Amino acid sequence: MWNKIVSYIGNYPERLIVAKILIKYGLSVRGGKIYCGNILVPVVRISRAANVDRRTVVQTIKMIESNPELKVIFENLSPAGPSLREVAKYLNFGVLEITPVDARMPGILAAAASLIASKNISIRQAVVDDPELTPEPKLILITETKIPGDLIPEFLKIKGVEKVSVY
Repeated sequence: MWNKIVSYIGNYPERLIVAKILIKYGLSVRGGKIYCGNILVPVVRISRAANVDRRTVVQTIKMIESNPELKVIFENLSPAGPSLREVAKYLNFGVLEITPVDARMPGILAAAASLIASKNISIRQAVVDDPELTPEPKLILITETKIPGDLIPEFLKIKGVEKVSVY
């Protein structure tokens, strides 16, 4: 997806920054406006977040809507929902953060989930960074209870796992 976006917008670095923010937050472009779900997001707010002029945001919207392939992507974006990562400690949940060697390697999520299930711990949330959008993508698993420390070496044995943090 990101390569397709870059192929159309790549010659406009500031517009690419705007597009990245839209993707990151799941903001859609419909009818010349930007939405978070059904909530209208003012162009000026996006321009401040992207550190660009509001006219750049308007031009990005026009460019997106004039291209059928980009339009279908951005029309159908939606926010992924709340992340429990920052509130996990207040809810007595566990947080497992895995940094992969290569985020495109299949099986890391499945193996980590199996290890957690083997300890009869429920996963409340899984968040996986897109390697095309995040310089150092991670897999974050929020669990019903804290992860036992004796599982850390087991997570490190998973093929493709570079680093593990538990908190």
